[in-house]
Amino acid sequence: MKKISLLLLSSLLLITSCAQNNTEEEVVQEDKQEEQTSIVPSYQLSDENYKMILPYEPSQARGVITNQVGNRLDIDEMEEGLRRHSKEVFSPKDYLFQEGQFLEKDLLYDWLSRDLTKKQFDEALEAAIDKRKKDKQPVSDQWLAYKKEELRRGLNPPIKDMTDEMKTKEKKELQVNSPKYVTHVLEQNFLKKKEDKSVEVAGMSIGIAMKSVYRYQTETGGAYYYRDIPKKEMLEKGNEVAQTILERIRGMEGAKNIPIMIAIYREEDQSSPVPGNFVAKTVVDAGKEKIGDWESIKEENILFPSDEGKKKYFDDHEIVTSFGNEIASYFPNYVGVIGKGFYINEELQKLTLEIPIEFYGKGEVIGFTQFAYGLVKEMFSDYYDLEVKVTSSDRMESVIYRKAGSDKPTIHFFH
Repeated sequence: MKKISLLLLSSLLLITSCAQNNTEEEVVQEDKQEEQTSIVPSYQLSDENYKMILPYEPSQARGVITNQVGNRLDIDEMEEGLRRHSKEVFSPKDYLFQEGQFLEKDLLYDWLSRDLTKKQFDEALEAAIDKRKKDKQPVSDQWLAYKKEELRRGLNPPIKDMTDEMKTKEKKELQVNSPKYVTHVLEQNFLKKKEDKSVEVAGMSIGIAMKSVYRYQTETGGAYYYRDIPKKEMLEKGNEVAQTILERIRGMEGAKNIPIMIAIYREEDQSSPVPGNFVAKTVVDAGKEKIGDWESIKEENILFPSDEGKKKYFDDHEIVTSFGNEIASYFPNYVGVIGKGFYINEELQKLTLEIPIEFYGKGEVIGFTQFAYGLVKEMFSDYYDLEVKVTSSDRMESVIYRKAGSDKPTIHFFH
């Protein structure tokens, strides 16, 4: 795995058109093929954000998550949430952030596939051997061992072959009893400086995305069927998958002796207007190959207005509803507020409101935003972050943002 030699130098940068003294760190990333010079900026947005090596190095599995996770909201929440939970283990004061470099794209797709039944495995292995012989390549013991391992990489349960003679009911039973649980494995790396002026990967976080609803077909082009996956069942499978992933990662060069945080993410339905959330996490100390106890994560994203929001968080539901009613009294072309509340241990951390409205001029946008600004100051408590997005049919028109504890929201207009 990469080792990064660290050289210190000083330079001046222009940041947001203001000249400031800025001490950078020039790093040379060395691997078996080449050396790559990069920079660690000394500036960071805040103490809560990680510094990152530049030029930014994308994940070795770049793009896999967008092909595997059906809800865009889940993609954002999983990536941001894993980084948020990682801060409790890998402090931004001590670690640099880098996208995952261990799990390559092809390997990850193999992991996300189904395992094989014995019959399927034997047939696949025989076909691979025949192809290798046809290509006049040797069938060595080393190749045979690798091929067997490759064919058994799938983390999802196997499913028997469905024949044309089977009835739809029989095909549905096969699918229902063997749902595809795992949709993605997200890796994030954390680098740490050493006394010899080098930095190397010193920690890793793994997020495992699990389905809450399994959507399947009994035949290509046929109707879709749905099967809910209870949280308990999902966690049981998630714990099993996490142990397998840990053992595989420990066998990779550079990952044997680093701490690894593993977190399980429960996806929402593909059409859900709010994302899912992380439900459990654990930290495995350096060198350990067995997972110990899991810590339950009590997070949730709630839609407002909704029956669930009204039942679980009645006061917040009523405030969002009242906010919408106030707007409707003054703006006849208003169509409703869409809200999302993010909760930790049933305490509201951030409320995001989107107000879609039809505008006929910039003056309307300014007037509407000013009116909404006044309502924000009057109606919403200041113990959580608040974001109000004003949108038209084709773009964001303005945004009102207020950090928790502040009594002065910020307004930005988009031109």
